[in-house]
Amino acid sequence: MPRFKDFRPAGVIPATLIALHDDMSIDECQTRRHLRDCALVDGVSAVTVNGHASEVHACSFDEQQQILAASLAEVGDRVPLINGIYADGSIEAARLAAMAAREGASALLVFPPNSMAMGGQLRPEMAIAHYRRIADATDLPIIAFQYPMGGGLGYPFETLLALFEAVPTIAAIKDWSNDPMLHEKHIRTFQALPRPVNVLTTHSSWLMASLTLGCNGLLSGSGSVIADLQVALWRAVQAGDLTAAQAVNDRIVPLSQAFYAPPFLDMHNRMKEALVLLGRLDKAVVRPPLMKLPEAEIARIGAALRQAGIAREGALSLAA
Repeated sequence: MPRFKDFRPAGVIPATLIALHDDMSIDECQTRRHLRDCALVDGVSAVTVNGHASEVHACSFDEQQQILAASLAEVGDRVPLINGIYADGSIEAARLAAMAAREGASALLVFPPNSMAMGGQLRPEMAIAHYRRIADATDLPIIAFQYPMGGGLGYPFETLLALFEAVPTIAAIKDWSNDPMLHEKHIRTFQALPRPVNVLTTHSSWLMASLTLGCNGLLSGSGSVIADLQVALWRAVQAGDLTAAQAVNDRIVPLSQAFYAPPFLDMHNRMKEALVLLGRLDKAVVRPPLMKLPEAEIARIGAALRQAGIAREGALSLAA
């Protein structure tokens, strides 16, 4: 059973990282510490585990269950836990969803199956069948992860509307459409439906602009490092205080430009290195095919942290 019944995904939701030992096994102690650092920030409404940020692509079913169980044990009584559902097949996705419900997750973040990249946009019934199978496994609220259309995994606008109609447990989308015009259309349409579907932005490289369009929340991997700044930005935008929002955004921009630089796939790798520089993780180990960052790039991340005014724990500044 979910520990937070009637949870509705909204507000500031960090997606947490996974800490690993040198042999690439899960460092549960450090992972729990990191989760606590994110989840207990004042203003955070929920946290996400087993997503892109925690290298779910490289984790087995048993490891995903371990991460969720440890996360629930650490903060599950304090904040809702959203569990990622990342699988190429619908049967495995449903198995993951049933596991998450048994463990006590409060919602699911459903990734598009990579198997649909080769033309799945032309077969909306495939997306509906995938989500229906997950919804048949549990009645937990679902966040549909919307990818950019150009990569083949984004759902066309009409397909999303059909999904919402066919699967009433879809409560939100994590919008990574990466198209400002389409993003605004999502916000204006989905949040005004008879059964509203919240739009949670994950446009972390242009977060302030996205939030000002009227999103009902954000779900972001960079929240693993700057959950407090994201809360401050969210509150300023919600209050209509443009001056305060711009001041917070001025601190966020150096880090967003460092984290989301090419190659994009290194974004969470960079966040791990930032947490090491800040004294919040002991080491930044990633599983292949991800690779350790070069020292020059780690130095650039350190410079971005200084520019953002974020200090190492126990230090007054990050002065070199």
